[in-house]
Amino acid sequence: MKKITLLAVLCATMFGASAYAQDNNEPKLIEQPQQGYLFNRFKDNWFITAEGGVGFWTAPNAIHRNLMDRWSPAAGLYVGKRFSPLIATRIGANWLQTKGLTSADAANMPGVEREKLPVAGGEYYRNKYSHIGPVFDVMFNLTNWICGYKPGRIFNADFYLGGGAYWTFIKDYKAPNQPTPVINAFDDQVIQLLEKNGWKDAQDRVLTFRAGLMASLNITKQVRISLDLRASAIDNHPNEQNVNAWNKTAYDFQAYLGVSYLFKKREWSPAVCPECQEPENCDPLRNRLAAAEARIADLEAQLKACLERPADTVVVEKTEKAPLATIYYPINVYTLTQKDVNVLRAVSTVMKDNADKKYVLTGWADNYTGNDVINTRLRKNRVAGVEKQLLKEGVPSTQIRSTINNNNLVDLGEKYQALGRAVTIEEDE
Repeated sequence: MKKITLLAVLCATMFGASAYAQDNNEPKLIEQPQQGYLFNRFKDNWFITAEGGVGFWTAPNAIHRNLMDRWSPAAGLYVGKRFSPLIATRIGANWLQTKGLTSADAANMPGVEREKLPVAGGEYYRNKYSHIGPVFDVMFNLTNWICGYKPGRIFNADFYLGGGAYWTFIKDYKAPNQPTPVINAFDDQVIQLLEKNGWKDAQDRVLTFRAGLMASLNITKQVRISLDLRASAIDNHPNEQNVNAWNKTAYDFQAYLGVSYLFKKREWSPAVCPECQEPENCDPLRNRLAAAEARIADLEAQLKACLERPADTVVVEKTEKAPLATIYYPINVYTLTQKDVNVLRAVSTVMKDNADKKYVLTGWADNYTGNDVINTRLRKNRVAGVEKQLLKEGVPSTQIRSTINNNNLVDLGEKYQALGRAVTIEEDE
């Protein structure tokens, strides 16, 4: 029972240490706005807007009406959503009136006030229509596009395009003590009936296309006021010059003051990325990089010189002679293994067969680990062990010279430090 308990405690300790190490190795996540912003959930960034203002009608005959008498009230109510810092949509209802003039031959048309207005170019009568219906806009935030998104920005400017459909209606008109006929078309017979009996339930459905620029100012985090300047193209009713001509486009220009309420979530979250931490001391890496770049530059110069050398010139370069043998050691070890003894036995045979040659034994230790005292001792012990084994195999002491080298045998960096723990056997010149 005690063994099982001890094993469980040991496993728990190892698991805890592993989890702690894993937590420490995980990179720290930070917000990085320069990497962009994330899309919010569908339920975020909704708003509702109510607005009221005035419109100015620009149909052809309206120019004969008094300038101040051409302004009409307008209002709107919308629900919208922002899908990104740049794009938003809104849908709602818009109501507006239009005031113009109609020609004398349509004096009994719906919406015509009975007062005759003699003006230059003919006689006209006042008319007034009301329009109400659903509209839809796609909005583009110019401020975030030009200046970049900034949380908590007070001022924003949006450009938008949209369209919709209006139900158009006017006040009923009916001649006294006369029944109202059912009217299906505008023709001469209809005009006569209108002149005699008047008009009942005058209404129509028309399309509208619109564009505008809205400047908004945040009063609080939740409330925003706005100035909306808009131009609307509206499918007109009977042309004011000819009651038999339909579907003539007219234009209305409006200005609105609005107030919006912004529902949570209102802002956009920046991208979250792992934090990139620089090494505490980059100088060794910079030095190695500079050395590598210098080496590359030297090799490029040699290659260029070789390519520019005449073809009939033969240059024989001296190459370094490889050691007769190299014995490698693990870190902090200087004793020989049985394999090393076998190698030295074969090397001794070569040395004895070349009795006229002398050999130098050099002890090495890497400078990436340990200290000078330890590494010097390792170099001496390693070369002494090799010399002792060669003498044991019958190599004359006069043929051997032992030394040590405080440099690195292989200067290729820490990755290759194991190649520097060795004893080399070379011909002594």
